[in-house]
Amino acid sequence: MKVRDVMTPDVEVVNPDDTLRTAAQVMADLDVEALPVSENNRLTGVITGRDIAMRVAAEGCDPKEVTVGQAMTCDALYCFESEPANTVSQKMAEWWVRRLPVVNRDKRLIGMVSLGDLTASTVAHKSREIGLPLHRLQAARSARRTRRARRSAAA
Repeated sequence: MKVRDVMTPDVEVVNPDDTLRTAAQVMADLDVEALPVSENNRLTGVITGRDIAMRVAAEGCDPKEVTVGQAMTCDALYCFESEPANTVSQKMAEWWVRRLPVVNRDKRLIGMVSLGDLTASTVAHKSREIGLPLHRLQAARSARRTRRARRSAAA
C-alpha cells in the first residue's frame, strides 16, 4: 500500500506571507496541530502550534505582525506519494513526528499523512486479511469527524 492510498488529499495550506494569527485561526478552525506552508503549490515549510507559541508567548511577538515565513520550519520533513506506507510509518517513528506533508517527485504538495492515517490503514488491511468486518473502524472515523464538526460549529 502506498502513502497516496491513505493520505488526506487537498489539505489547507498557508503562505509564508500570512500572519501567525491567520495560521493559528486556520489551525483552530480545522482542529489541526500543523499546516504545510506553500508557495505556488510547492512545499516551502511547515508551521506548528508550537512554532506559533514560541514566537508569540516566549518571544513576546505580535501574532498580527509576524509572518508564517519568519516562524515556520523551513527544512520540513516530507514523504513522497509513491513510498510504501510501512516505510513512511518507520520514518515517522525514527523522526519522532506525527504527520508529514506528502509531495510528488516535483516537490508539489499533494496531501498530508498522519500516524492515524497509517494506523487505520494497517488495521483495515489486517482486518481484511483475517476476514473481520470494518464497521468498528468506520464508526470511529465517523465519530472523529462528528466531534470536529461540532467544535467548528460551536466556534
